[in-house]
Amino acid sequence: MFAELSITSNFTFLTGAAHPEDYMDRAATLGLPAIAIADDNSVAGIVRAHTDGRRIRRLVRERADWDAANSPIGPPRPAHVPAPPSAPIRNVPRLVPAARLVFTDAPPVTVLPVDRQGWATLCRLLSLGRLRAKKGDCDLQLADLLDRHAGLEMLIWPEGDWQPVAERLSRACPGRLHLLLHPRYDGRDRARFDRLTAQAGALGLPTLASAAPLMHHGARRRMADVLTAIRLGRRVDQLGRHAQANAERRLRSEGEMRRLFTGHEEAVDRAHALAERLTFSLDELRYEYPSEGTEKETPSQRLSRLAHEGLAWRYPGGAPERVRRMLEHELTLIAKLKYEPYFLTVRDIVAFARSRDILCQGRGSAANSVVCYCLGVTSVSPEIGTMVFERFVSEARDEPPDIDVDFEHERREEVIQHIYERYGRHRAGLCATVIHYRGKRAIREVGRAMGLTEDTISAMSSQLWGFFSARGLEAERLAEIGLDANDRRLQQTLELVYEIVGFPRHLSQHVGGFIITEGRLDELVPIENATMEDRTVICWDKDDIDALGILKVDVLSLGMLTCIRKAFDLIRQHHRTTHTLATLPPEDPRVYDMLCRADSIGVFQVESRAQMNFLPRMKPRNFYDLVIEVAIIRPGPIQGDMVHPYIRRRNGEEEVSFPSDELGQVLGKTLGVPLFQEQAMQIAIVGAGFTPDQADRLRRSLATFKKHGSVSEFRALFLKGMERNGYDADFAQRCFSQIEGFGSYGFPESHAASFALLVYASAWIKHHHPGIFACALLNSQPMGFYAPAQIVRDAREHGVEVRPIDINASFWDNVMEPDGHGGLALRLGFRQIKGFSEEDASWLTAARGNGYQALRDVWRRAGLGPSVLEKLAEADAFAGLGLDRRSALWEAKAIAGNRPLPLFAGDMDGEVHDEPAALLPEMTLGERVVEDYVATQLSLTAHPMALLRGYLTPVESGKPR
Repeated sequence: MFAELSITSNFTFLTGAAHPEDYMDRAATLGLPAIAIADDNSVAGIVRAHTDGRRIRRLVRERADWDAANSPIGPPRPAHVPAPPSAPIRNVPRLVPAARLVFTDAPPVTVLPVDRQGWATLCRLLSLGRLRAKKGDCDLQLADLLDRHAGLEMLIWPEGDWQPVAERLSRACPGRLHLLLHPRYDGRDRARFDRLTAQAGALGLPTLASAAPLMHHGARRRMADVLTAIRLGRRVDQLGRHAQANAERRLRSEGEMRRLFTGHEEAVDRAHALAERLTFSLDELRYEYPSEGTEKETPSQRLSRLAHEGLAWRYPGGAPERVRRMLEHELTLIAKLKYEPYFLTVRDIVAFARSRDILCQGRGSAANSVVCYCLGVTSVSPEIGTMVFERFVSEARDEPPDIDVDFEHERREEVIQHIYERYGRHRAGLCATVIHYRGKRAIREVGRAMGLTEDTISAMSSQLWGFFSARGLEAERLAEIGLDANDRRLQQTLELVYEIVGFPRHLSQHVGGFIITEGRLDELVPIENATMEDRTVICWDKDDIDALGILKVDVLSLGMLTCIRKAFDLIRQHHRTTHTLATLPPEDPRVYDMLCRADSIGVFQVESRAQMNFLPRMKPRNFYDLVIEVAIIRPGPIQGDMVHPYIRRRNGEEEVSFPSDELGQVLGKTLGVPLFQEQAMQIAIVGAGFTPDQADRLRRSLATFKKHGSVSEFRALFLKGMERNGYDADFAQRCFSQIEGFGSYGFPESHAASFALLVYASAWIKHHHPGIFACALLNSQPMGFYAPAQIVRDAREHGVEVRPIDINASFWDNVMEPDGHGGLALRLGFRQIKGFSEEDASWLTAARGNGYQALRDVWRRAGLGPSVLEKLAEADAFAGLGLDRRSALWEAKAIAGNRPLPLFAGDMDGEVHDEPAALLPEMTLGERVVEDYVATQLSLTAHPMALLRGYLTPVESGKPR
């Protein structure tokens, strides 16, 4: 037997030419009992191999079950008996976690953990090296391994002066060091093996065989060369000795290895023997949650107490009996699955944010539960939906629930740093995001490596649209842009472009997914520096974390929460009224009237042109209508042809019918049209007879933002299940097509409910306080669909007086001020001036006192330089002093930037600059509008189209034509 223990995958970026999953599949085909993915200073790719091993195990089990039920003894299989499941393999390779440590002062050493302690040692070693270096690098010395080697088996690579290093390692960890023999395929391998074996014998080291594969199959040789060319910044035909000499560095079977190592077969046997001793599995990493208990309370007791305290807070008049029953049911299930720490962690993070007046809102599969409502994680009452808690926290799935929390985008960093401070950087870190090759990057980098000209690369890139699509690179389209599709070099480039799509390029930082552990995080997964200061990240992405069932809390940012919080502050300041998301007056018909008119500029989620077109057709009249509104205008429902059937049924133009009472219970609230991920899962279970495990795999394939959805693999299973349960074939096809649409973007009902609350809150503020809403929007930029000019125009159309930037009245932020008629006017702030900094605004307002009387006062008292004064002049901020834009700009330019401020300004007034008065021509209306937009991106003077209206609508005989 043979086990390959030193594989390089494509997570050794721009070096390995095969996915970890490719190696697992190939190992299963070759009959290898175990393989080790050992990337350079990294374990980033091994979870993918581990997950693929689960898939192979399931396929082999399904094949075995079919074989048991369909014995080959007897007559041939009748036509009505289903064919065996597609599983061309019977071997399940075991993944051996590993890493190849590349030192700055020694030859590489592949290390393989024997047990959980060995894994902890490996993770701490990698963390040590990566935290010393900038993002993406690792700085390891041999001394680090000599200090930390508990639970590790080691394979030293015979490179450079390896023998002294081997002696030191052998003394430090006797019996755990092996010499790695790997072929170079240069015709001298036999002699090299003989020499190395003799040297190893002199040191008392056993030898161990490896093919040291860079690819799972020889067909990837060209890809290996392209990756090398990209890494080195060269063309493929300039690689020289850096190119692969042949396609031999591939994963090999036992028979091939014995042939390559003739005379050294014992090294092949030792590889398998060592693999048998390496029993550690990534499955052992589960459930390392922070305890979140106290000395006086267990996590279960603490969660129960906080939940019941929250119940009294949410329902001061007493909670309905149904809600009490739901709460007890959820607490019982959470305790049974031991998920109390997860909910407590989220609750404590939210409690910190609220203590700092940081507005936040929870969402996610488990967020809209009674427990989360009572803990303050979400402000959406779970009574509004018909969600079943087991859909999200399930014994069958045996995985932690999912809760995302959105925070104000300007203050999320406070929450992130609080998490680091509370748990310590040795217990908390952000997840990674794997940046993969997609369309234009693939064309650009592969094209350059293949020697295509920049013009050709640009022309090919211009034919792509979307995230990645093969459409646009067909022969006909290439011919249209002047490229010869029959050119051999171009054909090879396109083949390699399609092949490299999906390859990892590098690791980036996840938008906010935190992993928090009870023990040391750096003993669970390596930690490294992020690009951003004071951030540390792990090397696994959210899919890897989900696959291992490890706690992840998403700490996300949302601009609308910043806007709503600022609006609440302004309402409290000017109207002495305090609001929260949970205490806004519910179901205000005037708010729904406004939405039905598509008066929704700036309103969260319904401000796009598609939503504004849909609102008058939908005519939302209650909160659940907003839930549907949020979910239905999405790529998934649109591609699944769900929008028009729903509207026809809602408007009474089409009969609402259900193919069965069971599906009627699932689809009743959405008039028979599946709109939510949960409904897709329930259709599969109720209609097609899916098991909970199959339904969960369907859910994963529908996951939001999946780059490569795998939902189509369930088609045959779904259609057969629907047919078996008596459903019409056309209905089944249509139903699956709708479900398949979620592969692009499927929205869970719980997410839609949380977003719908923000829709209602922002719409309520816009209707009742349009000026404050516009002010908060402007102070939260950049966000949303609309530019400041459109927000200001919309506010004026709602009767809000908008006042210009003024040197004596404006602040950094836009503010509300009395309009002299009992109302409020919106005063534009200095933040609207392009290139103006908050620090300069602070100096300006701090030195203002009773007001500036002249432009030179700003220079003298605030200490602002001429360039800053010019920005203020260009924004017409001195109009209140009687200076028009040109006069103010002339005066600002007269101030010498290199002269110090005069010590006695009043006495030396005439000596600063004796500029004669200038008679500057008055600016035209058009010039003023243009300068307004250049300086502040908006104009209160006139709309640009007003200047052209006379040309666009010619007048004839006094009447528009």
